[in-house]
Amino acid sequence: MQYEAVIGLEVHCQLLTASKIFCGCSTRFGAQPNAQTCPVCLGMPGVLPVVNRNVVEFAMKTALATNCTIRTQNRFARKNYFYPDLPKGYQISQFEQPIAEHGHLDIELEEGSETKKIGITRIHMEEDAGKLMHELDGVSSDSSYVDFNRTGVPLIEIVSEPDMRSPEEAGAYLRTLRSIVQYLGVCDGNMEQGSFRCDANVSIRPQGEDKLGTKVELKNMNSFKHVERALAFEIERQQEMMEYDEPIVQETRLWSEATEETFSMRGKEEAHDYRYFPDPDLVPLVIDDEWIDRLQSTLPELPRQKVKRFTAQYGLPEYDAGILAGTRQLADYFEACVNQHDNAKAASNWIMSEVLRHLDDAREIGNCNVTPEHLAEMIALIDKGTISGKIAKKVFEEMWAGGKKPAIIVEEQGLVQMSDEGEIEKIVLEVMDANPKMVEDFRGGKEKVLGFFVGQVMKATKGKANPKVVNDLLRKNLAR
Repeated sequence: MQYEAVIGLEVHCQLLTASKIFCGCSTRFGAQPNAQTCPVCLGMPGVLPVVNRNVVEFAMKTALATNCTIRTQNRFARKNYFYPDLPKGYQISQFEQPIAEHGHLDIELEEGSETKKIGITRIHMEEDAGKLMHELDGVSSDSSYVDFNRTGVPLIEIVSEPDMRSPEEAGAYLRTLRSIVQYLGVCDGNMEQGSFRCDANVSIRPQGEDKLGTKVELKNMNSFKHVERALAFEIERQQEMMEYDEPIVQETRLWSEATEETFSMRGKEEAHDYRYFPDPDLVPLVIDDEWIDRLQSTLPELPRQKVKRFTAQYGLPEYDAGILAGTRQLADYFEACVNQHDNAKAASNWIMSEVLRHLDDAREIGNCNVTPEHLAEMIALIDKGTISGKIAKKVFEEMWAGGKKPAIIVEEQGLVQMSDEGEIEKIVLEVMDANPKMVEDFRGGKEKVLGFFVGQVMKATKGKANPKVVNDLLRKNLAR
């Protein structure tokens, strides 16, 4: 029997606010344990939470960018459960009245393929829990420690519809969503540090059926690759169980990176298990049209819009445009380069082949030694024939290492390209005289020999000869 997977994703985005969602404590990552806490986020008796306005605006921006409808009245609820990292005994979240609903994202599996619309059920705001530590200073311990620094750090949870049918579609959705929140500046999208976290709900059903199968939740996936691998494993596991008539249990399973398989963690809770009720310390949040319109006007050009503009305005292939629009910083770098020297394809090639090769994270491009102005100047030197593409790679490495302007590097190291035809032709004839057998082979129809002659001329000129002039002069003289 043929089966199809049904996948929905719940994504938690840690918001880039300076302070927590209901108090003034810092959200800075990496502080000493429990150094960023106060009576409010520790849940001391008698304290009252106050909503961080920036959290609300970040949630609204994300809603607008994902085609959601913002509720003009929404409210916070208490999600009740006991766990050592939850000091109040409940988490402040949203339940029946979230801040936004009924949105969608368009995903694309590969360049030029048709887009698929993935529905977004809701976006809601909530506070993060603390963190249990099972080792101290890198040493395993028989005891567990609780760090409450993360308690009260603001999150938005983005819940998709179960519209994805493959691990690849889930990966494309996640990449699209992460790119959007990074463009908005609301989340850094770092999966390894946990600021962009994903839980996946997956079930299978016979092909063609509408009824949903038993849902399994997957956790502990800290990269796109792990999400896709965990889903692939779980789909295969459920298919095997169906084939052998084994019951699939609704449960939460963890992904093991070491064994590349999922294993059972606990039975899956339902919403009623949390005994949600409106938080009596927080009044309903009212959002008017003026507030929504103001935030709408501040939204940046988003990734898909930028890709379309780059292909139309600069004539770039969609693949190039997709890479360059991958992060806002990279896109800005490219446009700053093109504004200095109008050769968009060359700028794209150099950024994708050389600049990105030197960077671990494209978002750090603003801190590299090769400024967009310097890269544009180097491309202009190539276009003018001052340096060759081969010499330009050497110039680029010098720029990357020391931040010097390309013109200064070319002058200091005597790298100006040799373009004088008379001078180059003299060397061409010398190379031909030194290799009569190869000349004879070329004239006998062995075109591949031309590459040998080009290499010899470039070697004799220490790579400075203009390659086009070399090729033209070789063909002219070898044809005689």
